[in-house]
Amino acid sequence: MNGKARTQSSIAVSTDNKNWLLFNTSPDIRAQLEAFPAIQPKEGVRDTGIKAILLIDSQIDHTTGMLMLREGKPLEVYCTEMVRQDLSSGFPLFNMLAHYCTVNHHPIPVDGSSFTIPGMDDLRFYTQALKSKAPPYSPHRHDPHDGDNIGVIIEQISTGKRVFYSPGLGEIEPHVMAAMQTSDCVLVDGTFWTDDEMCVQNISHKKSREIGHLPQSGEGGMIEVLNSAGNKRKILIHINNTNPILDEDSEQRKILDAAGIEVAYDGLEIDL
Repeated sequence: MNGKARTQSSIAVSTDNKNWLLFNTSPDIRAQLEAFPAIQPKEGVRDTGIKAILLIDSQIDHTTGMLMLREGKPLEVYCTEMVRQDLSSGFPLFNMLAHYCTVNHHPIPVDGSSFTIPGMDDLRFYTQALKSKAPPYSPHRHDPHDGDNIGVIIEQISTGKRVFYSPGLGEIEPHVMAAMQTSDCVLVDGTFWTDDEMCVQNISHKKSREIGHLPQSGEGGMIEVLNSAGNKRKILIHINNTNPILDEDSEQRKILDAAGIEVAYDGLEIDL
């Protein structure tokens, strides 16, 4: 296979290359930080350029990296109330971290209204509530709430340019399509190529839509969605290791190339 090795799904955002907002903290966050010197300015023994963390949901793969960031300054964590509840009960990560560092929770809205984050000058954020299941350990696993999973619009105030970030998209509702259409760049769910991908490979009996991921192929799939969104840059993220698009010589990858859809990789930089 002709492909690049990848770590898990996190992104970092900055307007000055000094102060960084980290979206999600995957279990391999240490490797990600070591590969990106700009986020570790070496001004002190335990210094960091990470000013805050924004969590999209409470999934293990998006949150456990905070345990690797516990030795130092307080963690400024922005997340919805639903995510805070999950990380204080079913998966009590906040409770564990409290024994090592201060965790300052900053609630974020789920009604589409804007908010800002100190240290992230010239940036404004908007959340988009998504239809999705909370993790298996969540007290509301079978009782969905707005805020279980969100997408985020990142807007540069001075230019008006926007990025839409959503690693977990199971359904494209009208407000989600609007968020995509008004963004200059979209970073969206690229987890699976087909709905039955894991079933066919005897990995799981669950289909992609059942676990909150819209497949790329087929009627109503992500390729079709992105073709109608009309964005300048269309980038797939959060790619499962079963997905054939990881092979750069695959027929599936050629389909993406023809549609102008990029596949994210470690170290990808986007300058708006």
